[in-house]
Amino acid sequence: MADSAPTVERYHAGRVIMLAAVAALGGFLFGFDTAVVNGTVVAVRAEFGMGAGLTGFVVSSALLGCIAGAYLAGRLADRQGRIRVMVLAAVLFMISAIGSGLAIGPIDLIVWRVVGGIGVGAASVIAPAYIAEISPAAVRGRLGSLQQLAIVTGIFVALLSDALLANIAGGAAEELWLGLDAWRWMFLVEVIPALAYGILALQIPESPRYLVAKGELDRAHSVLGQVLITGVKERIEEIRKTVKQDARTSFADLRKPSGGLLPIVWIGIALSVFQQFVGINVIFYYSSTLWQSVGFTEADALTQTVITSVTNIVVTIVAISLIDKIGRRKLLLIGSAGMFVMLGALAVVFGTASLVENAEGILEPTLGDTQGVIALIAANGFVVFFGMSWGPAVWVLLGEMFNNRIRGTALGLAAAAQWLANFLISTTFPAMAEIGLSFAYGFYTFFALLSLFFVARFVPETKGRQLEDMA
Repeated sequence: MADSAPTVERYHAGRVIMLAAVAALGGFLFGFDTAVVNGTVVAVRAEFGMGAGLTGFVVSSALLGCIAGAYLAGRLADRQGRIRVMVLAAVLFMISAIGSGLAIGPIDLIVWRVVGGIGVGAASVIAPAYIAEISPAAVRGRLGSLQQLAIVTGIFVALLSDALLANIAGGAAEELWLGLDAWRWMFLVEVIPALAYGILALQIPESPRYLVAKGELDRAHSVLGQVLITGVKERIEEIRKTVKQDARTSFADLRKPSGGLLPIVWIGIALSVFQQFVGINVIFYYSSTLWQSVGFTEADALTQTVITSVTNIVVTIVAISLIDKIGRRKLLLIGSAGMFVMLGALAVVFGTASLVENAEGILEPTLGDTQGVIALIAANGFVVFFGMSWGPAVWVLLGEMFNNRIRGTALGLAAAAQWLANFLISTTFPAMAEIGLSFAYGFYTFFALLSLFFVARFVPETKGRQLEDMA
């Protein structure tokens, strides 16, 4: 044990937090861009006369861009650097915000949402990779969790701005400023954080791991010297050893000699899929529509979405305080068990709700007072268990579980799988809800249970390990 003391890293806490926070701004825009559509769904559906299927596709279309952005970002970042990809993502966010706010129909709205999705996909890959590569091992989990904190903060700000704009205008479909309806301004306000992200990304240094891979050792030493007080030379040497074969990393490097993907890559893909198949983004994309459909007013529904997003922020902060203490696996196990119970409660409540004929002659579930309270508690309980576990822990694991040689490519593939899963869940929810909300939430309950067994059997613990030590 005596020889372990020199491996303990001392670091500049303020500097490393600042670097991680700027990178995590991509997560803020990730959350904002994907959640801002929540408050617009009813108004956009009425504005463009869309049915359930097209509405679901408009909402989830950004996720197609996310798949492409995540798929390409890892490889682009390995060739052009992390910072350039951040700036590119910021530009895409701005283009999407303006285009979506000025959309003239569902087709061009889908196009602009896809453009923004490419930015989201890129940010989902580049932020955890950059944070993992500049962070000391002792605090990497907490710093990696800043990505999830930024995501849930972006969700909160998007839903809060939706509610405020709808309240000022008297409804999402009512005219607000410059002859534009409130739902259009909900999209347009994203220009502000997108611009800030682009400017701030240009103020932080490139990843030391990328610099070493490009042979720029002096710059890499300088960047690590801004973060580490001790062990800079040792860390540079460790990185050099692990990037010698990385100049031409491709998807072929993710395969075993005998064929098929490496087991660790499959684990990353499965973590990504489970994170989405529990239905978390149904809450953040459709919650205002969902609560209105079971008897809440538009104002009350939007208020509830804001409360849910605040809950998400609080429990993410709790996760940040726990993830380097109790580890990633234990958080995931606790989260899976809790989500199973809460989603099961939602399935039961919606399955026993009274059916009332709406204005279109369609039977819809209507919650009584007691059922409404139980549903609200269960929905927020689900967010609590997800937010303190699967939300941050999956992004932390994806940023650190792959070795240096394959990280960018493997993370891109896993993130692409996540966005594909998100797209499938988000697109199918309106149709599943028409079959029955109990059916939809029963589906998510099943995958929450399945995720518990998966983590217990396959997921490795990465707490406290250097990135250079990953298998």
